[in-house]
Amino acid sequence: MNVRSGKNLDKRQPKVRTPNVSKMQEVVIDGKTSIFIDIDADPELARSRYLARLAAR
Repeated sequence: MNVRSGKNLDKRQPKVRTPNVSKMQEVVIDGKTSIFIDIDADPELARSRYLARLAAR
């Protein structure tokens, strides 16, 4: 705990940078799952990689 002259110093929250979704393309995996990938990326490759990771669980 940081204490200076009897006062607590507030801890700063880390700045979270979220990607700009308007610059990404949506890939629908199934009815309730979709992922966002870079515009230049291959949607079929992204879908197959996602499903492979899901199957590996």
